[in-house]
Amino acid sequence: MRAVLPAAAVICSGGRVSEEVSTRGMKSCVIVGAGLSGLVAARALQDAGMHVTILEKEEKVGGRMRTDRVEEGVFDHGAQFFTVRGERFGKMVEGWLSASVAEEWTRGFADATGKKNKDGYPRYKGTHGMIAVAEHLAQGLDVRTGAEVSKLRRSDRGWEVVVRSSTHNADALVLTGPIPPVLALVDGNGIPLPEEARKALKEIRYDPCIAVLALLDCESAVPEPGGVQIGGEPLFWIADNRKKGISEASAVTIHAGPEWSREHMLEDADKVSRLLLEEAKEYLRTGVKATAVYRWENSQPVDLHEEEFIYVEGPPPLAFCGDAYAGPKVEGAVLSGLATAEKLLRAR
Repeated sequence: MRAVLPAAAVICSGGRVSEEVSTRGMKSCVIVGAGLSGLVAARALQDAGMHVTILEKEEKVGGRMRTDRVEEGVFDHGAQFFTVRGERFGKMVEGWLSASVAEEWTRGFADATGKKNKDGYPRYKGTHGMIAVAEHLAQGLDVRTGAEVSKLRRSDRGWEVVVRSSTHNADALVLTGPIPPVLALVDGNGIPLPEEARKALKEIRYDPCIAVLALLDCESAVPEPGGVQIGGEPLFWIADNRKKGISEASAVTIHAGPEWSREHMLEDADKVSRLLLEEAKEYLRTGVKATAVYRWENSQPVDLHEEEFIYVEGPPPLAFCGDAYAGPKVEGAVLSGLATAEKLLRAR
């Protein structure tokens, strides 16, 4: 049985929704967040005939599948690659490979000593950056970027989701992404949650990550295939996006470890760049033309919810999903979005 957390006066048994729950005839859904879980859920719901609108506060889709430019350099600065563990996700990745939006990057990286560890296990990347996969998933969907939700209202008739002066109405609501801002949105609008659901959400925790993007004068000393899994403090990961094959210019992504990131999250960008560039100097060994800093406050879920989503029957129904549910990283986010869509479709 999936993670069904009943609200008052809701009866659920064996994963089937009671006839007392008035979700029959569900035809529309608003999804907040255009990361992978939101995009995958939207695709499954739309393919089944539901009207779906995705509201994304950022100006682009992808969430932590983030690719940006600093001058002429192209940087993956959120998720760096993805792997396949299960058959269901593997079939989806086969589709991405066929569509030429993803490709194999490597079967192992160097460690902190520079030793290359080829383990035979594929790591995949987006062909033009990690965002390429998200943009592929978003094709044909009604995605509104730059659309930060300010208000939520619920009634027996459905949800009202407000973005600036526009209101989006739907029979169901799906909230994706890191829990702290999601829970702040719910609580800030006085949306009641069953105690079991609230407890489950508050038990999910994340590590932060500060990313420094460095555009270099010439080639870096990052070894082939362009990534080093350091796994320490203050350096956790470093990648050369040119060697990775997504940037024509020499463009290096530096990820700080969680403890260092937590300690320096509020420091000014110049100081953060200076400190991490000094720590990474043996991997650079050349001049730095430009830098940018990105702060992922909720980067890596460390305490996961054991099920693939959290579902509150309502009415109207409300679901929470993302990479903190039953499995982290790209695969976890995708499977969480699929499972959430399937639950909504069963409840129609």
